Amino acid sequence: MATDVQTPKIKLANGVEMPQVGLGMWKMDNDTCADVVYRAIKDGYRLFDGACDYGNEKEGGEGVTRAIKDGLVKREELFIISKLWNSFHDPEQVEPIVRKQLADWGVGYFDLYYIHFPVSLKYVDPSVRYPPGWFFDDAGTKVEHGKASLQSTWQAMEALIPAGLAKNIGVSNYTGALLLDLFTYAKIKPAVVQVEHHPYLLQQSLLDLCKSHGIAVTGYSSFGPQSFRDCDMELAQSIELLFDHPVITKIANRHRKTAAQVLLRWSTQRGIAVIPKSNTQDRLLENLDVTSFDLSEEEIKQISGLDRGFRFNNPLNYGIPVYNFA
Repeated sequence: MATDVQTPKIKLANGVEMPQVGLGMWKMDNDTCADVVYRAIKDGYRLFDGACDYGNEKEGGEGVTRAIKDGLVKREELFIISKLWNSFHDPEQVEPIVRKQLADWGVGYFDLYYIHFPVSLKYVDPSVRYPPGWFFDDAGTKVEHGKASLQSTWQAMEALIPAGLAKNIGVSNYTGALLLDLFTYAKIKPAVVQVEHHPYLLQQSLLDLCKSHGIAVTGYSSFGPQSFRDCDMELAQSIELLFDHPVITKIANRHRKTAAQVLLRWSTQRGIAVIPKSNTQDRLLENLDVTSFDLSEEEIKQISGLDRGFRFNNPLNYGIPVYNFA
């Protein structure tokens, strides 16, 4: 039975409404992905954030197909998101890989399609290795940059809309300077910008820039270091978990909510969309129910005051020599 939680929607610049709370599929196990997606739809989730690089789009699509077949939802009631990986930035590779990803999902269009990172890598044939990841060689030792400009890639992205392959397009992991450059050549502005966003990485100037241009923002890794502890990342290991931070736990106890719910409400109350991942039904329901209570202005200020500029999802933190945040 679906939850009675009513997820608010964010109106994009073109009038399309996007659910403010969705399910992120990064690091979702292939063996359980289909069942988790199906369960999430049953519980009321309507937005699913996937990517070529996650390697589980086929399984996510199986969950969607089963839910539609069982009458739980119609395709047009879902908001399915995917992303263009770095090794497909060459303009002639954009449409073919989108068609492959759509086939994996078992749908005819994406509601939103992002450029995953503003980094062009050398093309790797999907029939040889998929998803290709950051490294050009199978041994995982060599990164080779491609020659596609971000402008040429964005123009190929724009062509997805009249082709009916994507309803909206956006960018992920862009900086303010890259957005300002994009505005000089874009015929279609990004509908959404997706960035790492949590109390340790506020990025307020970037949020202000997006707001001034009418661009919605989705924050990923809303729990900060929590998602990166199992990535053998020194920064994530050395910093206090937000779930245990006294500022967060005190506010959570006051509202009788979990620390996760407080962190997600801190984002959603400030107009940002969130895409937390979970494999368990209890946590799925908790993460969806993050707009039914309000934090005080002082509580929001206290949480925002934890900003330390700590970026976890930086290739360099994984030992990958790609300097896109330099």
